Amino acid sequence: MERCGWPGDDPLYLAYHDTEWGVPEYDSRALWEKLILDGFQAGLSWITILRKRENFREAFAGFDPNVVAGWGEPEVARLLQNPGIIRHRGKIEATITNARAWQEIEVRQGFDRFLWDYVGGRPIQNAWATQGDVPTQTALSAQISKDLKKAGFRFCGPTIVYAFMEAVGMVNDHIITCHRHGPVAEIGKSRG
Repeated sequence: MERCGWPGDDPLYLAYHDTEWGVPEYDSRALWEKLILDGFQAGLSWITILRKRENFREAFAGFDPNVVAGWGEPEVARLLQNPGIIRHRGKIEATITNARAWQEIEVRQGFDRFLWDYVGGRPIQNAWATQGDVPTQTALSAQISKDLKKAGFRFCGPTIVYAFMEAVGMVNDHIITCHRHGPVAEIGKSRG
């Protein structure tokens, strides 16, 4: 079975690639969680975050932005002592700020709509021949990054946003020879 080369042979990474990555996600809370985790990834590898994902979920109240939005310095101090997550003050503080920004967007239009409107509600279907063809950012990820920052988000630069778009299926970046390219494309067609 052929697949994208980036997961290597790590069983956790392979399972993530084969079941989750690129599958369209339309739940506002789940989208926020994935954006936060991509922000924590900055400067690290995704497998590092994936191995700590359950610890992150426990530490951040199941990634409930309505809970996290009410946090302050006591919670930041607690999280900085948690060896199960990435203990980076800026990223932890950004998560709280981003929860508050999420709340504003969610009330105004829905965070899911805010994001999916950029692609007309359906995934962009790419057809990359090799992993080397896949961009690390695009004009669209730069625009979404700019708009997220304007809305108050942090740790959401164009490269982070593009990785997020790939993860949540806003773009199908499985290479064309990968066994997941076709199935993920079909899932994307069923929306709308």
